[in-house]
Amino acid sequence: MRWQNSRLHFMHPFSRLISKRLYVLLVALGIHAPVVHAGRPMAVDDAAIINPQGCELETWVQKNQSETQYWALPSCNISGNFELTLGSVRTVSDQDKQTAIVMQGKTVMKRLDTNGWGAGLVIGNQFDKDKSPAGDIYVNVPVSFSYMDDYFLVHVNSGWLHKRDSGRDLMTWGVGSELQVTERTGFTSEVYRQDVGKPYYQLGIRHQLIPNRLQIDASYGNRFNGGDNRFFSIGIVLSVDALIP
Repeated sequence: MRWQNSRLHFMHPFSRLISKRLYVLLVALGIHAPVVHAGRPMAVDDAAIINPQGCELETWVQKNQSETQYWALPSCNISGNFELTLGSVRTVSDQDKQTAIVMQGKTVMKRLDTNGWGAGLVIGNQFDKDKSPAGDIYVNVPVSFSYMDDYFLVHVNSGWLHKRDSGRDLMTWGVGSELQVTERTGFTSEVYRQDVGKPYYQLGIRHQLIPNRLQIDASYGNRFNGGDNRFFSIGIVLSVDALIP
């Protein structure tokens, strides 16, 4: 789960709503099982990383009533089981403009197998580019579950966040799901808490323009108390294999 200042990177599992008839129909239509991957537009994380020596760029724009955020998060699997992310977020409001740096490492402790489960570990740091690199430190443990040959995935996150400015330590959590409805299109839903106050929810859709290469996505979210916390996002994901020698 990426920590995201101001917005807040899950809905209860709804696997009972997916009938066996849908699964039979997907197979009959010749739709193959999707590649396991959470990512955009979800804030919740999964227990998977990019393919070895591969790289990926997640970039999106997120808008709420008071500001707009521009995210760019390039990631690479540099050692086979270690994914490194080094990116930034630019936040623009009527009163101010800020840029934060995001540094994150992720590894898989148990591989997520089809119709099985997996677990990972994420450690990251987000800080203002004009301040000390000792920013907001976070640790997250994502656990993922695969159903229906990867057509339906559930992700559970549990973690810790240290907020530098306030000196507070917070427990973070999230639950999310992914449902693949066609070979290229999927829906996401999630509930998560990464700050004080009530949790957030987010609903998203993603579509693979070029399978495993180019994705477009969009999402809508809000806090459970409503008000002016709603946000919209739209983004793209670019993926390449074997970019790292």
